[in-house]
Amino acid sequence: MPYTDPPPSPEPPKALYEFDSLKWELQQDAENGGTGAIVSIVDEDYYGDPNIDLDAEYLEDESPYPEVRSAVANTDDPDMPAGTLRAWALGLLWAVVIPGVNQFYFFRFPNITVGPLVAQLLTFPLGRLVARFLPRVRILGHSLNPGPFTIKEHVVVTIMAGVGAVSAYATDIIAVQRFEYNQVYNFGYQFMVVMSTQLIGFSIGGIAKRFLVSPPSMIWPSSLVYCALFNTLHAQWYVGFGKRGGVSRERFFVLAFTAATLWYFVPGYLFTALSFFSWVCWIRPNNVVLNQLFGYQSGLGMSLITLDWSQIAFIGSPLATPWWAEGNVAFGFVFFFWFIVPLLYYTNVWDSQYLPILSRGTFDNTGAPYNVTRILTGTSFDIQKYQDYSPLFLPTAFVVSYALSFASVTATMVHVFLYYRKQIMVQARRSLAEQPDIHARLMSQYPQVPDWWYLCIFVTMFVFGVIAIEIYPTQMPVWAFVLALAVAFVYTIPIGIIQAVTNQQIGLNVITELIIGYALPGQPLAMMLFKTWGYNTMSQALTFTSDMKLGHYMKIPPRTMFWCQVVATVIAGIVQLGVQAWMFENIPDMCSPDQTDHFVCASTEVFYTASVIWGVVGPRMLFSAGQVYSFLRFFFLFGAIAPVIPYLATKRWPNSYFRYVNVPIIVNGTGWIPPASALNYVPWAIVGFVSQYIVRRRYFGWWSKYNYVLSAALDAGTAIGTIIVFFCLQYPADGNIGRNSISTWWGNTVWMKTADWNMTSFRTLNSTGKPRFGPDLW
Repeated sequence: MPYTDPPPSPEPPKALYEFDSLKWELQQDAENGGTGAIVSIVDEDYYGDPNIDLDAEYLEDESPYPEVRSAVANTDDPDMPAGTLRAWALGLLWAVVIPGVNQFYFFRFPNITVGPLVAQLLTFPLGRLVARFLPRVRILGHSLNPGPFTIKEHVVVTIMAGVGAVSAYATDIIAVQRFEYNQVYNFGYQFMVVMSTQLIGFSIGGIAKRFLVSPPSMIWPSSLVYCALFNTLHAQWYVGFGKRGGVSRERFFVLAFTAATLWYFVPGYLFTALSFFSWVCWIRPNNVVLNQLFGYQSGLGMSLITLDWSQIAFIGSPLATPWWAEGNVAFGFVFFFWFIVPLLYYTNVWDSQYLPILSRGTFDNTGAPYNVTRILTGTSFDIQKYQDYSPLFLPTAFVVSYALSFASVTATMVHVFLYYRKQIMVQARRSLAEQPDIHARLMSQYPQVPDWWYLCIFVTMFVFGVIAIEIYPTQMPVWAFVLALAVAFVYTIPIGIIQAVTNQQIGLNVITELIIGYALPGQPLAMMLFKTWGYNTMSQALTFTSDMKLGHYMKIPPRTMFWCQVVATVIAGIVQLGVQAWMFENIPDMCSPDQTDHFVCASTEVFYTASVIWGVVGPRMLFSAGQVYSFLRFFFLFGAIAPVIPYLATKRWPNSYFRYVNVPIIVNGTGWIPPASALNYVPWAIVGFVSQYIVRRRYFGWWSKYNYVLSAALDAGTAIGTIIVFFCLQYPADGNIGRNSISTWWGNTVWMKTADWNMTSFRTLNSTGKPRFGPDLW
């Protein structure tokens, strides 16, 4: 018998929601050995309230987590159409337009990204327009216009749009091969590499679904933002908080969206100093120490604030991440980058004072950018040339970032073993229908995706990968390809659990670079391919899993989800390769530092720098015993030991603040540095504290009704404002609009006339009289 929605019940009091959530969380905490897997900040007044009736039936018909209840409806209409012809048409349209636009601006600095939120917003009126004017005819047995545009169709279109919103990781390999190593392979090679690196992760995501999608504790906070906006646009009932009075969510979204769009004109065009608000540096622009501490370009960002939401949300919306996770990230940033980095830098460890304190580049022993061509013979590393030139030096913040990446590898495995081993074993024995929450029960009525579908995807993409590395001169053996996939397989579920709970993903780029750097030294192309298959496979698996969770929340049939994700990925990959090839052939001076239209390929430069560090020079020359950065190896041991401390403390004091400590988040939360800086982390943490702690704790009703709607409105409004500013004010007339009256006034130039912006080092060779710094032999 198909599931029938229960009649709506009266709205329970606010206290009941929070207390039920606490009850469930403490139960989960006990089952997992005191993990604190999901910890909500609740008002102590609700503890032990004798007037609250903890009804088990209530928990069965609700998600146990208030974050989910505030954004996701607990009902479903299985007859509502989802994968209709018009939904596929709109989805394919976005799967062409968004990847094409984003790939074009991917090589520009600063770049512009049209995210799925924009497609989500624009699809709503477009879907209604299509539903109104399309003829009601049938094509191959399917209705072209089955009636009103539904929320499920909207979800399908948005997921297809989001698949290609981010440039395929492998396109950077092709760009680096072309511009740095003079290797231009044909479209067949490019297609197989891109498809293989994008879709192998999809098959892993299908396997991981039972661990990362079905369990209610895997809430995926970022998906809740989209759920809130879907339900706001379609005026669905929000359980418990749907009609608490005040401004409606629809009106609130429109007001916040409009304000965010208009406001972006100020920090994005009229007064850009509000974006890079390093106000202390403006007072003493030539004071090196002051600029290193308070600057945002190459400094440590103690200026604290920015008024540009695109900077605040660069590492993710602070309104979509639980405060306890944000608190871990903030602690990691303050301790490692405001305490450890200055300590190392100003004591001149690794001769770091001759370099900027924070930069994404590499340097030689004169403080100049490292000239890689001086250590290459062809495309291979030449040890004699390396010894005749210089060892490779990294800025202190970059070194600490690598050290934390090393620690995150072992910390993740140890943390998941300590806290989630029981849950993983339980989920391995359960089917989807046996999950305890309402959303899994509603989804159980739909036909599931057979495992052999995922297996077919895996085998096909594996063959693509083998052909690409064997036919073309990649210098990468098949065993290295298998090893890269093994790394992705091992880490997908542990990292997925952490991302599903904390909204923070731990990257595998450094560990994959380290492995291949030792296994195949001096082979930059093999290194780039290995890193992409190892890291991007895991990342894609979690991206697909996150989309599956969104479909799970919005009750999209799993088979419809499967096909829309696969088809959109293939279309997006082909479009991105086509746009990139056109740009390489038609844009003059592409990827040159002084390119007229700012197509300087900043991301490609970072990718190339990594290929030099790990593929050309290699970790043996940097991190092995006796080398400059050999001490970093001990961070693997640090990462393995550190999670044990809060685990034992939580077992000893189960109700203490130790249950909030998450070591993988502490060491990996700052993984965006570089290219991110304190400009992105400090304001992010401040906004998160206000929203996720103060407002959520004191005004829970307001928070539950508006928080995720506000996040979606700010993200979408800023994205629209960015597009309007660029296409209407910056791109036309070769960027000369307002050049004399706007771009040259004090508010648009003051932040660039500082030692911070010029990346000035604390010490120079001229001041010491030395010809070079560092060791005499290397």
